[in-house]
Amino acid sequence: MTSTEPLAGRKEWIALVALMLPPLLIGMDITVLYFAVPPIAEILQPSSAQQLWIIDIYGFILASTVITMGNIGDLIGRRRLLIIGALVFGAASVMAAYSTSPEMLITARAIQGLAAATQMPSALALVRTLFRDPKQRRSAIATWSIGTAAGLSLGPVISGLLLQNYWWGSIFLINAPVVVILMIVIRLLAPESRRSRDEIGRFDVLSSILSIAGMVSLIWGVKELIINGYELWPAISLGVGIVIAIAFIYRQRHLENPMIDPAMFRYKGFGPALVLSAVAFLCVIGFGLFSMQYLLVVLGLEPLHAALWSLATLPLTGMSAPLAAQIVNKVRPAYVFAASFLMIAVGYVLMTQLTTGHDLALVLVGVALISAGSSSVLALMTDFVVAVGPEDRAGSVAALQKTCQEFGGALGVAFFGSVGAYLFRDGFDPNVLATVPENLRGAVQETLGGAFVIAQSLPPQIGGPVLAAALDSFVDSLNLTAYIGIAVAVLAALFTIAKLRHVSYADQQPDAEDEVVEPAAEPVAS
Repeated sequence: MTSTEPLAGRKEWIALVALMLPPLLIGMDITVLYFAVPPIAEILQPSSAQQLWIIDIYGFILASTVITMGNIGDLIGRRRLLIIGALVFGAASVMAAYSTSPEMLITARAIQGLAAATQMPSALALVRTLFRDPKQRRSAIATWSIGTAAGLSLGPVISGLLLQNYWWGSIFLINAPVVVILMIVIRLLAPESRRSRDEIGRFDVLSSILSIAGMVSLIWGVKELIINGYELWPAISLGVGIVIAIAFIYRQRHLENPMIDPAMFRYKGFGPALVLSAVAFLCVIGFGLFSMQYLLVVLGLEPLHAALWSLATLPLTGMSAPLAAQIVNKVRPAYVFAASFLMIAVGYVLMTQLTTGHDLALVLVGVALISAGSSSVLALMTDFVVAVGPEDRAGSVAALQKTCQEFGGALGVAFFGSVGAYLFRDGFDPNVLATVPENLRGAVQETLGGAFVIAQSLPPQIGGPVLAAALDSFVDSLNLTAYIGIAVAVLAALFTIAKLRHVSYADQQPDAEDEVVEPAAEPVAS
């Protein structure tokens, strides 16, 4: 099937470079705190709970509000909302940089998350507007998706470089000039796009409240239950979240202008594509902390050196999504998706072979394969979902896909982290643990970082074996957790073949027999 849509020119491709800045900034601000927590803790002296909120509140607010912001962009204009969001993001970054208390920093990070929620769906919707030819759009989205991966990788590097020479607030202040460039270029090169006035209807405030409250309850409940085991309030939060989610879905089915059009789920592969996006994000984000701890503690690299070595994975990650976008033009999407998940599985296989020796090359290749496979899946699934959704709701469709990714990432961090922590405690040599003062044993078994600090404070004849036992236990827990990653990736590949093997970019049709008065997707050419 040959596309008759107009081809994008130089102006559109230059605009694409600018549209890569939002995912780049947002990805950076997820990982930029990796090395900044110690100086922040020293200056602002947050409590343990406040420190967790400083780290978590950004992604928490982003995931909870992105659906609402995607719909607002459809209504008032995606370019307008993107520029407003960039301005707020820059202002919040300056506020974070000059925070004088934990509460002020938490507030600034929350505002950053809200501003990020305005940018991601708006930027992706504008990519669809600029690139109307399906093959060009697929390549553009694959290229755009590199921004997030690059941001996740560059965050620790930029953090390490700045912290070597400046105060901790500089890691946030660096966002300001990038935001200024973004606003200028987008204003000049990207056309405004929004839903037509006669289709807007009334913005449904209740749906917005339900979507935000539901996501907050679900994410917090799931995360707390996985990390800490059963507790009453997280269980109640999860139950409330499920009830709110059901109420949200029911309301969407009965609104003339819903925030999330239920008709989209009648298109082949739309629902499975959202699930697989979440699984891919779970795989790449969930295991990231393990690999970083391995570089920093097991291999003993300096933070900046560890971050710089991690950049070695970028070439493979950067090439994988555009290459997959070219292959999928000739091969059924399911087979490309499945191959990408199997690449993730191979990366996890390498992780099962890590030891306490100097396995730098092995861990870097493993991380590169996991990142490259996930990048391919996320780019192609993003295009798949955006292609199916109606153009006038491109922002809300992009927001739904981003919500699934963020939920998968939060679930991955909680799941892999809690399983790894359990295995670390369970595998700690009891004979060595018995030599540690009783009041310190709990802290030694809690985290590898805690064991490292305590081992250094103990006499060498005790601290040396404690550190060796901690490293052995951590690597064993990493190996065993990687086996779970293999199972997740292989099951995702099988699920892909089962659910998407008959779906192509050329034949998107509703599964249900219900007639869709206005088709929810433009024709997608193979």
